[in-house]
Amino acid sequence: MRDLSHLFAQQKYAVCHGCVKEPELTRLYRYTCKRAQSGTMNTDARSPGAAAAPGDVFIDGLLVDLLPFAEEVTGLKLFPTYSYFRVYKHGDILVKHTDRPSCEITLTLCLGYQAARPWPLMLESPNGVLSIELEPGDGLFYRGTEYTHWREPMDGELAAQAFLHYVDRDGPYAEWKYDKRKAIPFDRPLTP
Repeated sequence: MRDLSHLFAQQKYAVCHGCVKEPELTRLYRYTCKRAQSGTMNTDARSPGAAAAPGDVFIDGLLVDLLPFAEEVTGLKLFPTYSYFRVYKHGDILVKHTDRPSCEITLTLCLGYQAARPWPLMLESPNGVLSIELEPGDGLFYRGTEYTHWREPMDGELAAQAFLHYVDRDGPYAEWKYDKRKAIPFDRPLTP
């Protein structure tokens, strides 16, 4: 873990293998796919056509459960802000963008996909554009407010991704704790 926190401190991103393990990984993948099929999700301008859900109770649970791991990887004391997930289909994109202040630290998680290979996330770093492929359960920690990121049109049939957002407790965006809400909106204890 020390290597990851050193990498994150140095380059402001780090790939982590096995962030979510079985059987939770399969349950989350099936759940997100079923939710997308149910028609209970929205879309958003960042990925027109992809099914999107902010603040889902199961993904919010993951946001809180992975907080200690996120702190270990980043070497920072963090506040959770909010969670989001999307289920993308063939041809979907993610437009090129940087994130808002409540996404100072982002963990993008691959929950699963139906494709010949992982769908890369493009990350514009000081060393050039990186193409980062994540297998199911893998995650990418990065500074979403600093690094421009996007995805080209997807070749596969579908991909489910969760996005967990945090802010540095001692950083410039600490006021975005819980995305400026009183708490993560579910009955689950949070450490102070």
